[in-house]
Amino acid sequence: MFRHAVGNRNICVNIAGLQEYDSIGVKKCTRVREFIFLGLTMDRAVSRLLFLLLLLVYVTTLLGNLFIMVTVTWESRLHTPMYFLLRNLSIADICFSSITAPKVLVDLLSETNTISFRGCLAQMFFFHLIGGVDASSLSVMALDRYVAISRPLHYVTIMSRGVCTGLIAASWLGGFVHSIVQIALLLPLPFCGLNVLDTFYCDVPQVLKLAATDIFVLELLMISNNGLLTTLWFFLLLVSYLVILLLIRAQAGEGRRKAISTCTSHITVVTLHFVPCIYVYARPFTALPADKPIHVTFTVISSLLNPLIYTLRNQEMKSAMRRLRKRLGPSDKAGQ
Repeated sequence: MFRHAVGNRNICVNIAGLQEYDSIGVKKCTRVREFIFLGLTMDRAVSRLLFLLLLLVYVTTLLGNLFIMVTVTWESRLHTPMYFLLRNLSIADICFSSITAPKVLVDLLSETNTISFRGCLAQMFFFHLIGGVDASSLSVMALDRYVAISRPLHYVTIMSRGVCTGLIAASWLGGFVHSIVQIALLLPLPFCGLNVLDTFYCDVPQVLKLAATDIFVLELLMISNNGLLTTLWFFLLLVSYLVILLLIRAQAGEGRRKAISTCTSHITVVTLHFVPCIYVYARPFTALPADKPIHVTFTVISSLLNPLIYTLRNQEMKSAMRRLRKRLGPSDKAGQ
């Protein structure tokens, strides 16, 4: 054991496993049982302030996305392919924020921030599963807008409920396959040395660097699997929306204005989702000063922005929410 001082905390790190690995080989390596998070800050006052801010963001994210789900489910005018897909995105956003936010909130009020080895793997699995679902869902929503604008007379037939359900199922299957690949690449690695992560959640770039072996080739593979694929995906989505905007130019009147507003909202959400992903995964896994703010935006705040953007810029959704509130609220007769 040795004691590693960081800020006003003393972090104990077990290096017995590393010594055993060095002396008798990888197969006899004693795997670490837990990882220690250094968290967002070492200052207790700042931790309490961050707790309040992130709690507000997390609760708002849950309520906002739940409200979208309930509105789309109960409002018959929103029973269209676009809102059916939007409801799936809201489900994914609730799951995505819940993977990291509760743990972060607990750790901000705790003296010691740890996670078990299996818990870390589980967090990474679900993180990449739902992250893959998010990316796939945004792609499906781009396809939906393209069909709606290029084939308006056949839109309902092409994007039928069965087709939308199949596309959503494919999004979840794609996220599952992507996540399994990440875990399969990490599991064989020997983690038997340092167990301190200078972050607040488990993800591939941070955990991979703790492996007691040469990770150069694996790091390149991870960057190709995550970073380059994400960059290419983002570029293709922007091109697809550019094509959609060009098609919109042929329209006129209220339909054109509504289509431009919808596509602008989609482009904003796509940008907010993919740009942090590219920053995290499309570069060498070395720590930079901007990492933690970007990670907070990526893991906690982005799931809040989605419902805000889709509701504040969507007049149809705002009208449906007002009708739902009137329906669920006390009637005038009951008040009398």
